[in-house]
Amino acid sequence: MEMLNMDESTKHLLDITSVFTAVGSLLSWLPHLASLFTIVWLGLRIWETATVQKIVEKRRVAKTKKAINDARRK
Repeated sequence: MEMLNMDESTKHLLDITSVFTAVGSLLSWLPHLASLFTIVWLGLRIWETATVQKIVEKRRVAKTKKAINDARRK
């Protein structure tokens, strides 16, 4: 999955911004909207990592295999 076809430097800049936003929100320096942005952005970045995508793909394959096996038993 590719997020909005952004280049890596833009992603890194937004990552740094979101980390500072997270620290600022934890210290109650920034409004709740900034906290929400940080949670969403970091969630998207974690979701697109290779590790998470491998886990998701393994679950999809396992679910598909189970459905096929269940269908064969009927």
